[in-house]
Amino acid sequence: MNFKIDENLPAEAAGILRSIGFVADTVADENLSGAKAETVATASRSEGRILVTLNLDFANIRAYPPGEHTGIIVLRVKRQDKATVLAYLRRLATALMRRNPSGELWIVDGNRIRFRQGH
Repeated sequence: MNFKIDENLPAEAAGILRSIGFVADTVADENLSGAKAETVATASRSEGRILVTLNLDFANIRAYPPGEHTGIIVLRVKRQDKATVLAYLRRLATALMRRNPSGELWIVDGNRIRFRQGH
């Protein structure tokens, strides 16, 4: 699987996904820092990458309907300090070994992951 790591996540997020065999590039790696959400979403879609982000706007299924993008994973963390975010990423990495988020919206929060599939 190929991932695009949004700029609101630590750069180490890409390293976590790479360490388990996935391809992961950051928005900064691709010179998209500061780009609007729709630009990042369009780039992810055109590159066939699953977007991983803290931006709750991407959880809006009207704006980003499951099935109409490569996949979006939104981390809903109460505290956005680096240690907490990376802990969520490690938990996400475990889930990615069991299920492919392609074409789905995943909301990772608390102790669960909610999945929304396209129609």
